[in-house]
Amino acid sequence: MIGKLTGTLSDKNPPQVLVDCNGVGYEVDVPMSTFFNLPGLGEKVTLLTHFVVREDAQILYGFGSPGERAAFRELIKISGVGPRTALSVLSGMSVGDIAQAVTAQDAGRLVKVPGIGKKTAERLLLELKGKIGADLGLPGGGTPVTDHQGDILQALVGLGYSDKEAQAALKSLPKDIGVSEGIKQALKALVR
Repeated sequence: MIGKLTGTLSDKNPPQVLVDCNGVGYEVDVPMSTFFNLPGLGEKVTLLTHFVVREDAQILYGFGSPGERAAFRELIKISGVGPRTALSVLSGMSVGDIAQAVTAQDAGRLVKVPGIGKKTAERLLLELKGKIGADLGLPGGGTPVTDHQGDILQALVGLGYSDKEAQAALKSLPKDIGVSEGIKQALKALVR
């Protein structure tokens, strides 16, 4: 019903913002990834939205990019995952991180999000397989993760490196490298 809002940013109170559209103020719940990229108060803002109507409430969710909104819509299609949980996932992980976790079937990355347990994470991975990794790709200039790259990434995270460190090491590797050789080269790159 309401697909996009453009107006003046009147108030920021995480995770909610108030957008004044020609005298009408819309309260919009946003993920933290969108919240941190908002302009200052009094400046113009555009948010893509998703409108949820329940028996007891009408809630507007806002997103800074089409990829975030598409991921949100895929998440809320899953049984047992409501808008609050979907917002929590998007606040804890970027769309690219979610796509990589789905591609690599890495439940450990989703469990780090508050409110997501092991069973929920495994269900999310199962339900999103072929939907988020394939359709949304990796925005922001990321590259799709091959099976070998997913294994290398998982091994590096298992060895205690952060997702960002592991991703940086993965970018320096050739695309067609094998798992064991890729882990060796990635570790050499990380030690430097």
